[in-house]
Amino acid sequence: MRSGDREEIAADYAALREVVSRLLGHSYEALTNPERLQLLQVLECETRRLRAPGHQLINQVAEQAASAELGGTLSWALADRLHITRGEASRRIAEAAELGSRRALTGEPLAPVLSATAAAQRDGAIGAEHVAVIRRLFRQLPESVDIETRAHAEKHLACEATHYRPDQLAKLARRLMDCLNPDGNYTDADRARARGLVLGNQQADGMSKLSGWLTPEARASWEAVLAKLAAPGMCNPDDQTPVIDDAPPEEALLRDTRSPAQRNHDGFNAGYYLWHH
Repeated sequence: MRSGDREEIAADYAALREVVSRLLGHSYEALTNPERLQLLQVLECETRRLRAPGHQLINQVAEQAASAELGGTLSWALADRLHITRGEASRRIAEAAELGSRRALTGEPLAPVLSATAAAQRDGAIGAEHVAVIRRLFRQLPESVDIETRAHAEKHLACEATHYRPDQLAKLARRLMDCLNPDGNYTDADRARARGLVLGNQQADGMSKLSGWLTPEARASWEAVLAKLAAPGMCNPDDQTPVIDDAPPEEALLRDTRSPAQRNHDGFNAGYYLWHH
């Protein structure tokens, strides 16, 4: 970077902060409601556009900074510096990798992975929720969909995103998925790529949220366990002696007021206990 570039960047960011401070000082009381709505649209557009330099900055740090310089991983560094969660930091890193400018190993510039989506965001025409819908579609596409088809689909969906709300775009994305993969054919590699379980942070009451995606094999194993241990009357922690091995007696069935979700939890918990004993 030339010194002139560095000085120009510093001046532009100082000007940005000054303009934002001036905007915060306005009361807007003199405006009509149509004028207020127009300014809200301007704010939304410019806020979206500011994501683009953020992608570029994140990608450059990812390419050039070592863990020793960052004091850990990039997600840790971003989370600490920006005062955001590690999950949000990881999301921004992944988004920047697909929407930000890149460089080949030879140093030549490359277009973003999702180039049409990146261009629409850079214009302020789509927001973070639109981007999330588009990125989710391409995570779910099977590897059998060729590169040319993917590029055409991404361009089409990015264009549609400029005309619709994110919830409306999600419906269009599902229809597009049906067109791109009408038979619902997925390979074991596709499923393995999407598999995962996430155990959320422990809350103040000690509870933790579990979410994720199971492969067909993992689901079959899970269902086999629940078919026995999560059946009505089984593994009920409210019973003095919970039924684990044999069929539950009639009185155990009558005492069982748990919801299916609660029975699933108790069955999983009992299965873990049996596995370790």
